[in-house]
Amino acid sequence: MIAKRIIPCLDIRDGRVVKGRNFQGLSDVDDPVSLAEYYNEQGADELVFYDITASAEGRSLFVDVLREVASKAFIPLTVGGAVNSLADFDRVLKNGADKVSVNSGAIADPSLIERAARRYGSQCVVLSIDIKRVNGVFRVFAKGGRENTGIDALEWAKNGVDRGAGEIVANSMDTDGVKNGFDMPLLADLSDRVKVPIIASGGAGSEKHFLELFANPRIDAGLAASIFHYREVAIPELKRFLAQNGIPMREL
Repeated sequence: MIAKRIIPCLDIRDGRVVKGRNFQGLSDVDDPVSLAEYYNEQGADELVFYDITASAEGRSLFVDVLREVASKAFIPLTVGGAVNSLADFDRVLKNGADKVSVNSGAIADPSLIERAARRYGSQCVVLSIDIKRVNGVFRVFAKGGRENTGIDALEWAKNGVDRGAGEIVANSMDTDGVKNGFDMPLLADLSDRVKVPIIASGGAGSEKHFLELFANPRIDAGLAASIFHYREVAIPELKRFLAQNGIPMREL
């Protein structure tokens, strides 16, 4: 069985790591470079870097911060924020990213996914989807969760994979920052639709939540922010706990 991944997430606003709840009420957490170095030492399997206000503010991603983070994180780094073209892919990759996350840019121009997959390979293209229930239907939100696109999230995930996305990040807006567990109904539906690796994001509050998450064998990774940022759960202890409960992990 393929080992599961534990991935901390750095949400960046104005050069600082921030965290909120249900994509709102953002508060300052720490310096991203210090956190990147900490997670590298902690044994995180990968690191995600999101410039969360770049799209909404109509500006380019903070590449200076990205370069500093990449200099401290010697683990795979996925980067997203205002990725709207192949030139954006190129700039992000040249400044330290191993994979590029597309969200609002792909919604505006779905062909970006297939063009990027052809140029850089599917393994480099990560489709990040901000998902919220609207009248009982999973809908896609854009611009950092500010805009309801009306798109069916499950259909969009399948469309993205068909176009060449090699990985899906499912960001549950309903469970984000709540710490009551991952959005298992959403993840079950999503794993029935796509056959690429799925990274679950939103809702982690304890070690047991990751154990519940990986009970679905189709989920490849758990992404979390505040429980790692505030040292509520330490990654080495989390990995040991999961391994002791039969979940295959990478190096402890």
